[in-house]
Amino acid sequence: MFKNNEPGLELSTAMLIAAAKQRGIAVEILDTADNFIRLKKGEKTEYVKQATRTSKDTYIAPLIMENKEVTKLVLREQGINVPAGMMVQSVDEAMAHFEEFRGRDLVVKPKSSNFGLGIEIFKKLQCVNCFQQAVVKAFTYDTAVLIEDFIPGKEYRFLVIGEQVVGILHRVPANVVGDGVSTIAELVAEKNRNPLRGKGYVTPLEQLSLDVTEIAFLGEQHKTVKTIPKAGETVYLRENSNISTGGDSIDFTDAIIDDYKAIAVKAAQAVGAKICGADIIIKDIKAKPDASNYSIIELNFNPALHIHNYPFVGENRHVDDKVLDLLGF
Repeated sequence: MFKNNEPGLELSTAMLIAAAKQRGIAVEILDTADNFIRLKKGEKTEYVKQATRTSKDTYIAPLIMENKEVTKLVLREQGINVPAGMMVQSVDEAMAHFEEFRGRDLVVKPKSSNFGLGIEIFKKLQCVNCFQQAVVKAFTYDTAVLIEDFIPGKEYRFLVIGEQVVGILHRVPANVVGDGVSTIAELVAEKNRNPLRGKGYVTPLEQLSLDVTEIAFLGEQHKTVKTIPKAGETVYLRENSNISTGGDSIDFTDAIIDDYKAIAVKAAQAVGAKICGADIIIKDIKAKPDASNYSIIELNFNPALHIHNYPFVGENRHVDDKVLDLLGF
């Protein structure tokens, strides 16, 4: 049962504190706003920030993962599939290549960003203005922008701790399911009443929004917030599947073959990370991995733990305990 017993702390940190106390580890909250804690047992002391930033990772590993272009370079050198694309330093540079991009499925995103911020996806790109707006938006988050091929398939978050994958989630973009009576706005309000949903990572799931991005995406589907979907019809509010933007988490830890878990561990080791969230697009989770079946689109240096313990669908993977194991408690 979900319960955050540490007011003011993100749920992942609160979980880690609870797991530590279960092991007889003394916990001191050093900075609530920064989710900074100290763990002590006997002669052993460890400092942890935001549940996954620990002494086990070097200083450079998060910097590699933060820079998506460097991450791709390192992974490609290890024979790991990543999307083809290019990095641009200005809006003019991006627009100069527009004719190369026309008609292609593309992703536009900041070089260094987290939580799905500043990302736009295009299918068979034709709209010049739409592309320019996406590039301008991405540049508000960074001084360089990546334009990459969109990889078809489903996206899975692999949580690597130490030398193993301890949890895998498929993240479904923010959505509502019609009942034939309620408007999309009413369905969003109803879904947000779920106590598992909140704001600021203090709950397992984030609340759905109906802001500019969602309204624009509904418009592409010829829908508005006042549209009444048919009973059983799923209406997606966003293209990206981040939990931070209202997505649903489905546990797939036992459903995906070990070959992909090995790739996630290899990717984490390539960048020198002990704790890492690998986002992998896979077409067929039962098929052996090859260049046409998977691609790593991102590595995350501060992956959320709570989404694996409290998935929307699936079982608790107790990944907080895996962090304590890694720290040697």
